[in-house]
Amino acid sequence: MTVRHDGLSADWLGYATLRLQSEAAVVYTDPGRYGVLTGEWPPPHGRETVSHPRGPAYDRRDGDLVVVTHDHHYDPDGIRRVAADDATLVVYEAVDASRIARSVEPVEDLPYEVHRVGYGDALSVTPVSIDVVPAYNHPDGPNLTAAGEPIHPEGFGCGYRITLGGVTVFWPGDTDPIPAHEGIDVSLFCPPIGRSFTMDRHGAAALADRLNPDLTLPIHYNTFDDLEADSAAFAADVAGRGVPVVLDEGGSE
Repeated sequence: MTVRHDGLSADWLGYATLRLQSEAAVVYTDPGRYGVLTGEWPPPHGRETVSHPRGPAYDRRDGDLVVVTHDHHYDPDGIRRVAADDATLVVYEAVDASRIARSVEPVEDLPYEVHRVGYGDALSVTPVSIDVVPAYNHPDGPNLTAAGEPIHPEGFGCGYRITLGGVTVFWPGDTDPIPAHEGIDVSLFCPPIGRSFTMDRHGAAALADRLNPDLTLPIHYNTFDDLEADSAAFAADVAGRGVPVVLDEGGSE
């Protein structure tokens, strides 16, 4: 299902992959991983009731701009499936192919114009503007490794506030709610709502309440067991706070 919002179209293709289109540009966030663009994504333990976008292999290659938040979401095959030949690739500065357990090419080996960015950076890739927002798990929060360290420590990844067609879209990345999120001006808010690794649906709903966007569209849930979330309950919670909300669970078919 395509979500229409203030002249912008948004499609959640699965996991953290979001396609945004204005009259002038197409932007993708964190494309690929876990079969969401190859048509191979299986519901967790075969549970067909889990609402995750899925469909045939996706190979559109129409993206003018592709943004990547951190190592876990870096997938060169996914990038190639969405990026046009002359695309610009914006990648957080800490993304490092050499420390990723999967076999992936270095970012700079990809055949696109690459911009590395860090916290607080503002970048214009005409006609799109990007603000880079911190993203991390709290050291004393629930998203910790077995050794008690944050799964996503500060400095490991980022989020993006993307403006295209006059509409601001905020994809926070893999993060808990953090002070850097307060006061962000956003029209379309796309939070993660899985119960592990990121803010859960309760934290995301509370953040939506504080940011008061024109529309909330959750992503990054129900890809595998640890990301299972009750999206209907999230939508009811957000709507009950007076914030417009929509679910896109129709996949790329």
